[in-house]
This record gives sequence, structure tokens and C-alpha cells, in this order.
Amino acid sequence: MNKTLLLIMCDFMLLNLLALTRWEKAEPSHTQLESSAPRSAANAPAINADMVELMRVSLEDEKNSRAQLAGQLSTTQGTLTEKEKNLAALQQQKGQLEGALAATQNSAKELEKRYSAASQDAFLSKEQLAKLQRELEERRADADRQQAELARMERQNAEARQRIENLNVAVRVAEQEKQLITQNLTEAKQQVEVERLERAKVQEQTTQLTQGVTQLAEKSGELRQEIHDNRPINTNVIFSEFLANRVSSLLTARRPGLFSPTVKDKDTKTVLVSDGNRVYALMHLSDTPFTLTEVPIDYDQISGRLTRGTFSAPITELQFLRLDPRIIVVPVDASLAGLMGAKIYQLAKEPFKFPDAVLVRADDGRYGDTPFRIDQSNADYVKLDNRITTRLFGEIAPKRGDLVFSKTGDLIGIMVNSDFCAVLGNFTAAFTLKTGETPEPKTSIILGDVQTRLSRLPIKLQ
Repeated sequence: MNKTLLLIMCDFMLLNLLALTRWEKAEPSHTQLESSAPRSAANAPAINADMVELMRVSLEDEKNSRAQLAGQLSTTQGTLTEKEKNLAALQQQKGQLEGALAATQNSAKELEKRYSAASQDAFLSKEQLAKLQRELEERRADADRQQAELARMERQNAEARQRIENLNVAVRVAEQEKQLITQNLTEAKQQVEVERLERAKVQEQTTQLTQGVTQLAEKSGELRQEIHDNRPINTNVIFSEFLANRVSSLLTARRPGLFSPTVKDKDTKTVLVSDGNRVYALMHLSDTPFTLTEVPIDYDQISGRLTRGTFSAPITELQFLRLDPRIIVVPVDASLAGLMGAKIYQLAKEPFKFPDAVLVRADDGRYGDTPFRIDQSNADYVKLDNRITTRLFGEIAPKRGDLVFSKTGDLIGIMVNSDFCAVLGNFTAAFTLKTGETPEPKTSIILGDVQTRLSRLPIKLQ
């Protein structure tokens, strides 16, 4: 037998052995890389009047963003680990394919050598040679397929490396964002603390300012009161104020007569005055229908009204003051006084501060400054200048029922006779007379007490 044919037959048997060999083909897994990006921090709510609330909301948003970014970073690191495992498997498969390709190439080279030798020896038949040729072509085709598979694995390996690099970049970006968020969170905490301290300072300054304003208001009120108490007012201003705020008082009293009842009316001008608790209309006994020049009698009906402009209110009671039996006041409800709209005069706190007083006569509209002196023997009275020279030169001379004002415009009292003024300060009533039909107590009792108390006063005060 020819040596060439023998070699061809040996090669054929070797190719059959190679054909029976099972080659493991790795199928690399493909994993889709899900890219994620940290969500941006939610926009902070609209700014309100308080900066601290805004910083608190921003801090909460930064915390949420940080937690979300940490979750995404963990997911990305898991995906990177899986890709690295897949890359290692691809590397292993690549090594196996390279080994198989090298073995196939060696086998093909060996077959070519044997084919060449077999062709020279021409021991095998032409059909066997063609079969060996086909097997050789198949082995070459397998080698080409393995080469293509190896190239594909190389591309997949490169793609996997690129994805891993992208993941590494994403991880680095996430780490940088995490550091930035941590830094922003720290700065936000510091800013919140600064805002809290500034707010505390502003609160403290506001408290101090409020206290200062309160003290200033108190001092301003005290200063206004001090100016009012120490600055004399022009006499014309005091009288014009009296004209604008005077109130008309009309009293009617009826007493039984021998043939018919006798009715007496008395109309006068007065002012409203307050003792700090209640409001009263002030008048002298001579401004009423009652008189002390006759034997006290009983009136069976008494009525009266206080009028200012279009407003009119009934008089329900008359109070005879204990201070002086000739001074009578009419209590006025505070709501009615408000409806009248007249000024309510206050009592002079320091009636003796100025040497002069303002004397106002309501019936004829005369007024003027009048010197006055304190009566040492009677602290409740002051003596006004009533010399003959005053009357001769046309200046106003005091008369009973005249109102006496201080230079500050407050009320000192009322003239009880032509020389002395009773200084008001105590509105305690000795008797309270209820008006209407059959007034109580009986007027004879009240007028008898008035005459008795008046007779007990010093002659100069009567």
C-alpha cells in the first residue's frame, strides 16, 4: 500500500475522533443596565413670613433626596457586581474557545500535512480523498465559526467593559452628589441654627422695644397729664367750652293750696361732672323750686328733665349732698351721658395750684378770672374776691350758683353764697329725693334738715 493513502486513512480516523468530541458552547447572559439618576430635590414650598420654616422644609427635602440617592447607589453597586461576574464567565468561555480554536487549527494543519503526504503516496481511493477533503472543509468552517464566535465574545466583552466603566462613572457621580448633599445638609443645619439665633435676638429686641414703647406711652401719658396740670388755659377757652357743653335743667314742683295747687318751675344751666365713679348734673338749691325762706312744706309732685340739643332725659331723683346742704346733684346714667354728647368735667386734683380761678355765671353769660384764698377754718371752702371795687370797676363778682373752674379747665366747685365756694370732692348724699307723684321722703323733712344743717354753719358760710 502506498504511504500517502495510509496517511490519508489515518487522518480520516483522526477527524472522526475529532467529530465525536462535544464542544461546550457558552451562551453569555445579557443584562440590561438600568440607569437611574437621583431625583432632584423637590422644590421647596412658597416662602412665607418665617425663614426658619423654609429652612426646615429644605432640610427635610435634602434628607429625602439623600435617602433616595443611597438606595440608587446600592442598586447600581449590585448591578456592577453582577456584570463583573458575567465578565469573568465570558473570560473563561473565551479561554475555552481559544483553546478549542487552537486545537482545531493544529488538527487542520496536521490534516493538511497528512493530506499532502497522502496525496504523494496515493494509497487511498479518490472517494476517500474527497471525503477527507469535505471533513477538512467542515473543520475549517467550524474553525471559522469559532473564530466568529470568539470575535463576538470579544465585542460582548468590550461592551461589558464599557457598561462597567459607565457604572463606575455613575457610582463616582453618585458619590460626589452624596458628598454634595451631605455638605448642603450640614450648611442647612448651620443656617437653621443661625436663623434660630437671629430670631431669638429679634424676639428679644422686639420684647425690649415693646417694653420701651409701653414705658414711652406711660411717660407720654404722664407728661400730657403733667402739662395739663401745670399749664393754665386761657379763660376764653374755658368759657367757650362751657357754652358748648352746658346742659339745661328744668324742675317742676307742685304743692296743694287752699283753693288750687301751686306749681313752681325752675330752669337753669349746668354741667355734667364725675367723681370718678358716677356722672352727675350739678346745681344750687336756688336753681330749684325749693326755698329756705318759708316753713318747710310737702310737695305732692316733683318732675324734671335734663336737655341738651334734641336729647332729653327725665330726672328720677335729687341728691342733697352732705358736703353742703345747698348743693344738689342729679345722678345721670353713663349711657345717657354718652347720648347727650356733652363733656363730663373732672374734679380738679390740685384746686389750689393757681392763685386765680375762673368764675362762670350760667344765667347771664358773664365770666372772668377771680383771685381766691383758702379758708383755714373750713377746708371744704375757698373764699373768692368779692370786694366793692370789683363790682365798681365792672369786673364779675361772685354770686351763689356760679361755677368755679381751675385754670386747667377742671371743676373746683360751686358758689354756695356770694363769698365762698364749696370745693367738690365728696358726693355722699344726706338725702335722696325720688321724683314723681307723692315723692319720698317728704320734702318737708328734707327741707327741714337742710335749714337745720345750714343754721349750724358759721355765719360767713350761710
